[in-house]
Amino acid sequence: MSFENLGLAPTLLSAVSKAGFSAPTAVQAAAIPQALAGHDLMVSAQTGSGKTAAFMLPALNRIAQMPANKGSGVQVLVLTPTRELAMQVAEATKLYGAHIKDLRTAVVVGGMPYGAQLKALSRRVDVLVATPGRLIDHLQARRVDLSTVHTLVLDEADRMLDMGFIEDIETIVASTPAARQTLLFSATLDGSIARLAGEMMREPQRIDVSGHKEKHSNITQSLLYADDHNHKMRLLDHLLRDSTLDQAIVFTSTKRGADDLADRLSEQGFTAAALHGDMNQRQRTRTLGLLQKRKLRILVATDVAARGIDVQGISHAINYDLPMQPEDYTHRIGRTGRAGNNGLAFTLATHSERHKIRRIEHFIGQPIPSEVIEGLEPKKTVRPTYTDRKPGGKKPYGARGGFGGGKPGYAGKSDDRFGDRPSYGKPEGRFGDKPSYGKPDGRFGDKPAFNKGEGRFGDKPAFSKGEGRFGDKPAFSKGEGRFGDKPAFSKGEGRFGDKPAFEGRKEGYKGREQRAGGADTAARPARARPAFSGKPAGGAAKRPATGRQAFYS
Repeated sequence: MSFENLGLAPTLLSAVSKAGFSAPTAVQAAAIPQALAGHDLMVSAQTGSGKTAAFMLPALNRIAQMPANKGSGVQVLVLTPTRELAMQVAEATKLYGAHIKDLRTAVVVGGMPYGAQLKALSRRVDVLVATPGRLIDHLQARRVDLSTVHTLVLDEADRMLDMGFIEDIETIVASTPAARQTLLFSATLDGSIARLAGEMMREPQRIDVSGHKEKHSNITQSLLYADDHNHKMRLLDHLLRDSTLDQAIVFTSTKRGADDLADRLSEQGFTAAALHGDMNQRQRTRTLGLLQKRKLRILVATDVAARGIDVQGISHAINYDLPMQPEDYTHRIGRTGRAGNNGLAFTLATHSERHKIRRIEHFIGQPIPSEVIEGLEPKKTVRPTYTDRKPGGKKPYGARGGFGGGKPGYAGKSDDRFGDRPSYGKPEGRFGDKPSYGKPDGRFGDKPAFNKGEGRFGDKPAFSKGEGRFGDKPAFSKGEGRFGDKPAFSKGEGRFGDKPAFEGRKEGYKGREQRAGGADTAARPARARPAFSGKPAGGAAKRPATGRQAFYS
């Protein structure tokens, strides 16, 4: 199939031919006819598959068949997650629309001065390429009019949702006409993407040309294990000194890591530079320009740059740090093998990151071949995964260790109970170095034997009811005393022997009636107390001081 069979306008066909494209890719052949027919589209395609032309050619075809827009509104709106991708789409728009008279394209992204964007938005704009955040700023300030948009494109919608642009997208979509055509392109079309499409699209046609599990047939993938950071750096140095390397992009997980690694590579003699989100647009544009002009050999970038770089000279894509999300792996390695070229993708990982590798392999639907570079072999061996275990899912056992470790194993009760412990044997000793347990000689080895006849616990005197209950204690005798040396209990003379008897409750104890004064207690007159001498102010009568109070008064 050729582009002439897709139904595009002659002005677009001449521009495509001039750009060197002879035949459409699979996603272009499937999406362009449906888009020209006016259908809303949900397209799943991998990076580097030509999806930019798949949505931009139909949009430009509609502009080419219309008279020039005399208003101030926007006809085609393209939303992208990153500045780099927005710049790439804008460049492709200028290339495909080179023969469309007076075509005006504007780019509205963060990190660029407002002055140039305000000037561009003050005039007629045919194609506006923007990131959601900056476009919201202009929309809320009423600097842009989206009421004339007839084609809305969401490029890499999954990435925009991951970056938290869902509310901004909903606000922007609400500002466009309901009768618009919506073209959504994403790596996946499930979950939140499907819900988003259901809210903003009208009976969309679904095109699944290449899902995330499609193999990159022109990209050779390799997995290299490293022991630590220094080992990983040696592996990276070996890869970057490959004679077949043209240009390489090295991915890190953090912005600071990208700067540090780029500086270190520059110190080692490589022409390297960093690219991440903290750089302003002028710095990022300059860095990408050096890469495209082949004045830069190594680009160290974060995932922000993974979806916006289209440089055909990149022969190696290296994952120095593993991606945070498994789907980012596909976008990273898609930076190489562009425009039908072959590419190499290397992933460096430590043994503790094997669970992340399994997640990536599960996502792409294929294993990543593990390789070893001669002279840079990892010292640590790869621990068995769930596929290497014995039937039943159990971990492999070592010769003497329970789980393959360095501990001695359990080799039987008779020889070695816990490996390095003395043997367990009832005849010789319960726990090896302890004396044996033997009832005839001793209950616990070094203790004297138990013998009821001589003593209950060996060195104690025997128990004898006749002489004493506990050996050296006097015998118990009710007649003489309850506890041997105590006087006998007698209710008549005294309850407790030497204590006076209790005569009765009313009279009290015997002998209690006689006190020091010799007078009967019952006959004693009441004790004389001083009378009240008056009341203090506001209270009761105050008593005169007596005794101790009088002494200190």
